[in-house]
Amino acid sequence: MTRLRPTLPLGSPLQILLLACSFALSTYAGVRLLEGDWFQVALWVVGAALLHDLVLLPLYAAADHALVRAAGRRRRGVPYVRVPAALSLLLLLVWFPLITGQVADRYHAATALPADRFLTRWLLLTALLFGGSAVVFAARSVWSARSRRVGEGRARSVW
Repeated sequence: MTRLRPTLPLGSPLQILLLACSFALSTYAGVRLLEGDWFQVALWVVGAALLHDLVLLPLYAAADHALVRAAGRRRRGVPYVRVPAALSLLLLLVWFPLITGQVADRYHAATALPADRFLTRWLLLTALLFGGSAVVFAARSVWSARSRRVGEGRARSVW
């Protein structure tokens, strides 16, 4: 009869140490962030959550639904549009003030770098994401067609 040793569901000591360090770093960052104007930070967090849940989520859910309906029975290509669109929109959301030029003066004052290149770089990155996705889709389509033809040839040769 073997006896099972009870184990803690916490993980390894290294995981526990890393988790404790990440909590400590997060607490320090939160205290420093809220040190200045905590009300504005809290307002921004609540506003961002409301904007996402009430405006952005229905918009991109409707766009995804329209994409799936437009694809019809050929839904195989939908992920090749979803992924680059999601990444491009995420980059737009993160860098929106710099892409639109709203904070160009503050950015230049803080970093001494020009802020007029963000729109061009975002457009170029978006084109690369969609182009790369199109290349992967085309390659997989060709590979799939070839493997189907090889499979049909083998089936015919047997009979």
